[in-house]
Amino acid sequence: MSPAAISFGSNRCVPLCFRAPPRHFIPPSLLCWAMGRGTMPGETWNPLKLNYQIRNVRERLAKSLVEKGVLTTEKQNFLLFDMTTHPVTNDTLKQRLVKRVQGAFLDKWVREPQHMERRLLALVLLAYSSDVLENAFVPLMDDQYELATSRSRELLELNPEVESAKPNADEMIWAVLAAFTK
Repeated sequence: MSPAAISFGSNRCVPLCFRAPPRHFIPPSLLCWAMGRGTMPGETWNPLKLNYQIRNVRERLAKSLVEKGVLTTEKQNFLLFDMTTHPVTNDTLKQRLVKRVQGAFLDKWVREPQHMERRLLALVLLAYSSDVLENAFVPLMDDQYELATSRSRELLELNPEVESAKPNADEMIWAVLAAFTK
């Protein structure tokens, strides 16, 4: 698979992996690569892997979202420290994402995750990994809340290795989930 076949936007790891000479580069397993083993967050002490680091991921993500008008930048004083925060500028975008997550478990529910829209599956799994999935269910009525949480538990209790091996499954999404849940 070429780097063009995988669209990760500003991800720098994929092009570096594909530019490495084939005889000197033994590609790690997908899970190992997704977990980064210290290379993705920029916390590696191995000088041979310095070019595989992704530094300041949070800051670059926030900067990109500020440029797109989703977030703003504010300085807030927390006791002794001045911290930069990024509040949401337009609450309608946030509400649309919440509605999409709710719809994934209520209106558009499919028992087999490989039949779920890939972007929606990625959104749900990343919301879970960020510990905000339950926040999307809070505004629901009690019976809808119970249904959504039981379906989300059903989805999240699946084995990522088994799911990635199924036909039409997106291996990368399941590898990222496996990396985040370890």
